[in-house]
Amino acid sequence: MRKILFLLLISHFSFAQKEKIQVTDLTKIKNVVAIVSNNEKAIYALKTIEAAPEKPLEYDYVTNLYLINLQNPQKHIALTRGNEGASQPALSPDGKTVAFTRTVKDKSQIFILPLEGGEPWQLTNTKYGAASPQFSPDGSKILFTSSLSLNEILTDSVFNAKKELPAWSFEKPGFSSNSFLVEKKGIKANPDGNIEEIRAYLNKDVVDKKAKVLNRLNFQGEATVEPEMRFNHLFEIEITENAKARAITSGYWSFQNAYYAPDSKKVYATTAKDANQHPDREQENKIIAIDLATLKQITVLEKDGRSFGGLSLSPNGSKIAFVMNTANVMSHGQLCLMNIDGTSFKEINFDRIPNDMEWNQDEKSLFFAANSNGGVPVFKLDLTTGKVEKLTDFESGIGALEVLSSGKTIFAKNDVSNPHEIYISDLSFKIQTKVSDLNTSWIKNKKLSFPEKRTFKNSAGQEIEFWIMKPTDFVAGKKYPLLLQMHGGPTAMWGPGEASMWHELQYFAAQGYGVVYPNQRGSGGYGKDFQFSNYRDWGTGPQEDALGACNIAAKESWVDTSKQVITGGSYAGYLTAWIVAHDHRFKAAFAQRGVYDLTTFMGEGNAWRLTPNYFGLPWDDEAKTKIDANSPYTFVDKIKTPLLIKHGENDLRTGVIQSEMMFKSLKYLGKEVEYVRMPGGTHELSRTGNVRQRIDRILRIYEFFERYISEK
Repeated sequence: MRKILFLLLISHFSFAQKEKIQVTDLTKIKNVVAIVSNNEKAIYALKTIEAAPEKPLEYDYVTNLYLINLQNPQKHIALTRGNEGASQPALSPDGKTVAFTRTVKDKSQIFILPLEGGEPWQLTNTKYGAASPQFSPDGSKILFTSSLSLNEILTDSVFNAKKELPAWSFEKPGFSSNSFLVEKKGIKANPDGNIEEIRAYLNKDVVDKKAKVLNRLNFQGEATVEPEMRFNHLFEIEITENAKARAITSGYWSFQNAYYAPDSKKVYATTAKDANQHPDREQENKIIAIDLATLKQITVLEKDGRSFGGLSLSPNGSKIAFVMNTANVMSHGQLCLMNIDGTSFKEINFDRIPNDMEWNQDEKSLFFAANSNGGVPVFKLDLTTGKVEKLTDFESGIGALEVLSSGKTIFAKNDVSNPHEIYISDLSFKIQTKVSDLNTSWIKNKKLSFPEKRTFKNSAGQEIEFWIMKPTDFVAGKKYPLLLQMHGGPTAMWGPGEASMWHELQYFAAQGYGVVYPNQRGSGGYGKDFQFSNYRDWGTGPQEDALGACNIAAKESWVDTSKQVITGGSYAGYLTAWIVAHDHRFKAAFAQRGVYDLTTFMGEGNAWRLTPNYFGLPWDDEAKTKIDANSPYTFVDKIKTPLLIKHGENDLRTGVIQSEMMFKSLKYLGKEVEYVRMPGGTHELSRTGNVRQRIDRILRIYEFFERYISEK
């Protein structure tokens, strides 16, 4: 009895010494962003956050490579070190060499590192940069991509030796052809000259960045206006010092999803279906084969109204798996298979969107991960029966999946107990062995809150999944505030296996908040019908689901229903504003990088197609489109909840004017509102942005809520 009491006391003391998650723990999280392997070794790219040298409070993202000997997988060897970093690893077929990318003079270049000893050496030195290296199966060459601007293609005497112009119209008003793109020799820029000299003067203003001339439909990038298009092209280079890369594609359209054929004689890729269509308007593509001897392109598969991605060739090159999407409308990726010559096309009966597709060596099965029901499980497609089997749970997330010919797999896995570790498993995934200690060392000293899954049926008869997290230091009989956290997209999905919110959810639980987060209608991971069930209904239906989850959570005996708060970003910034305009239970709200007026959004954000895809066009009949009826801005005068609005100043995905409109209108109306702008911040600020700003953002949510729920 004494021994038992002693062990209980030790256990209690050990737990008591654990610390809650702090906001700066964000900087401790290490993420596996890629794994490449053969049967003997694996190389993974690890992304970390490091204190910036001589810059107090600032941090840098650094990615480096590590080697695992699969015969002794607990031992990891650093292949690269320091802030110089290394990304996008590719392992040679013989396993003796790794290629990777590293920035040199602001351009990504490919380096080669012998694994049997020696320093990395620079393979490419292209003025356009080099990315996504891939060894040819015979090991003699590397395929890579480069991004070229329209002007670079026009003026490159090697890449565009014939000085060919785009086949598609540049859509410049007043010009029937693209001849204006050709610089006329002997004409001097003169503002007081003839029309040709004036045009030369105006063109020089563009070159000198005094003006940006826009003729394209998709002129918004992520952080700045992009009047000039860029095109992704494929290059091949021999793995020898001083080798010169050769372009294997050309023209004014992009090539994606490139994949070597097993015989190293062809490359499969996707490109525009109609090369005469302006790239901003062409939403269809086709799968092609490129003969590397002649560079002749052969169409393997094209379908009207369809686009293709995620190409994965079988080991012997006889079959190809890919994801098919419907162009120009809302799309739900469909897993497809066909023979490599385009015959025997088949759509697989699987109502989720696959990624990380990996063939078994015998080509009888295909493994892949897919967002589903709050997690990212691994699925197995039996090619004989056409049946898909789920192999892992909904409570974790699998990524960077590699299937080995030895009948094993290696992958990265995240769950609530740990944001990222590497595992090795058999192909049944029943025997999983953790082979890394990336986050374990600091997580073991932390107290965590574990979400509890709940469900309910909404008025449409759909089952809505949501999760409730108790405060980390939960004490029975005590009352706690409740935070409703909502995801964006609107096709995103949250759950225990989704990694991006791990730290933020744990932080708020550590601060004494109960947290509830739902997957409202329109979420991904639940099939096509569920994902499209918010068509022309971004507000009322999703609000019902989000508040339905909140209602159930609020019935918990520990919830103080007088202290409920709400937040969300992107589409969930929209939903936050919508809800507080229609429901007044919340003490405070924080709307982040949101969309508030759908008409304005179509003109301002680079995600503008969401407006016509979900609703229609702003000049169409409102009775049909319901664009105004679905815009939170329409109901701005109904907002009573104190609101904090945040937007990155360089966010062009949703557009900063959205938040300016909401703030100015609420301020004019005399409402309680505050507005935070993040200099340099883009739409990705909360995930990959400046680390100090990421910390600032989380603290501002907490501080604003505390103004209204803390005891005064």
